[in-house]
Amino acid sequence: LVCISNVPDTTTKINFSADQKELVTSGIQYIINPYDEIALTRALELTEGSGGTVTVLNVGDTSTDPTIRKALAIGATDAVRINAAPRDAYFVAKQIANHAATGNYDLILTGRESIDYNGSQVAAMVGELLNIPSVSICKSLTIDGNNATLEREIEGGKEVITAPLPLVV
Repeated sequence: LVCISNVPDTTTKINFSADQKELVTSGIQYIINPYDEIALTRALELTEGSGGTVTVLNVGDTSTDPTIRKALAIGATDAVRINAAPRDAYFVAKQIANHAATGNYDLILTGRESIDYNGSQVAAMVGELLNIPSVSICKSLTIDGNNATLEREIEGGKEVITAPLPLVV
């Protein structure tokens, strides 16, 4: 399962309402969050030749459908859109966890953060809600049977972690 966000393209001009309290969404081009696209690419690499599948999941309304179609065009096997406005990180994590609990996924991947809110909170919350391990800011991921080996950059070096599946990365 790869969680994808629908975010404004960084080249899009952003405007706010006259009172500066709301984003004016007309004229904004939306894309797959670049960090989520990296996670999608890695998921596709991991399933290549293994017979595995990649499902993308988005929490959003019908306006996110072009982003979901792009993920399918990149190579995702299927897609799920949870028709809800993503109010905050906990709400999004709860929606993802509710779906994942019924989906029997071996691996749940997210980008390290979304380029619109930069919170880096959803993945850890999903792991906690599902009561499965969660590893953040992963630079390398390999799967061997029912275990994952992950590499993270830390101050002064690298950290290698082994964790059982299912897992949130």
